[in-house]
Amino acid sequence: MFPKNAWYVACMPDEINDKPLGRTICNEKIAFYRGEEGRVAAVEDFCPHRGAQLSLGSVCEGKLVCGYHGLVMGCDGKTVSMPGQRVQGFPKIRSYPVIERYGFVWVWPGDAALADPAKLHHLEWAESPEWTYAGGLYHVDCDYRLMVDNLMDLTHETYVHTTSIGQKEIDESPVNTKTEGDHVITSRFMENVMPPPFWKANLRGNHLADDVPVDRWQVCHFYPPSHIMIEVGVAHAGQGGYHADPKVKVSSIVVDFLTPETETSMWYFWGMARNFNVKDTNLTAQIRDGQAKVFAEDTEVLEAQQRNLLKYPERKLLMLNIDAGGVQSRRVIDRLVAAERPEKLAA
Repeated sequence: MFPKNAWYVACMPDEINDKPLGRTICNEKIAFYRGEEGRVAAVEDFCPHRGAQLSLGSVCEGKLVCGYHGLVMGCDGKTVSMPGQRVQGFPKIRSYPVIERYGFVWVWPGDAALADPAKLHHLEWAESPEWTYAGGLYHVDCDYRLMVDNLMDLTHETYVHTTSIGQKEIDESPVNTKTEGDHVITSRFMENVMPPPFWKANLRGNHLADDVPVDRWQVCHFYPPSHIMIEVGVAHAGQGGYHADPKVKVSSIVVDFLTPETETSMWYFWGMARNFNVKDTNLTAQIRDGQAKVFAEDTEVLEAQQRNLLKYPERKLLMLNIDAGGVQSRRVIDRLVAAERPEKLAA
């Protein structure tokens, strides 16, 4: 259902600044904490003594201390000590490769021997002072692939997000889908339309008129295992649209990191990176709050969809041309999952 030999966003750095964090990633129960010199570590959330959750303990001098009997665990999964006990023979528990980069903590839940930092998707906007980013985290009770479908086909905006980013022209504009290896791209361009409320606010935020027609675009990029970056924006109509001069447009990247928790639940790290008026903290907060409401609407729909699918597992879902982006993305996921099957690895 999900590839494990990949980098997933596990948490945001401030979630583990003072204490351990327990989080399930791809069915792996993991304890995250800061070891020596503040480096992030990740080990199996299982104390080898009595099976307690290590994430419910504490961190002392860069070591993870079990909150049940005080067992001290090293970053490599090897027991260091325990008050009054001889524990040198305790078996190691599993440790996981982790990277702190781009403002996130990433974990590799699969074969540690295959973990390569070079395989982490490069995020240019996260390293440039010309961009700013803000976002949040939702726990969503649905198969992460339903969110992939949702984000690779934005037709639903007309109906789910009627008061923010939805407009009838989304339905009326054709969507194009293409694949470049494991990279799936869907795009939709709308010309000479009135901006919906969310984009009116962004035009004002960039000191542009918000009561004139615009050219609008949505370009969705799927990268395995489950990262989706969506280029979005509007420009005053007739000025070049997607390629318009920055003086007459507002454009951003909607950032979506979908991290499976279980087969029917996920961690959704969402946000927006923008390259206009980047020092305006009020605008940043306004955009983040607006996004939070939009994605909460998606969450409500997807959780209800998941309940329906679980109740009626025999029902066959229909595929239309607007579903092509999600279908192609799922094919990439299926191929990666198949490649990790034992018989494939043995071959």
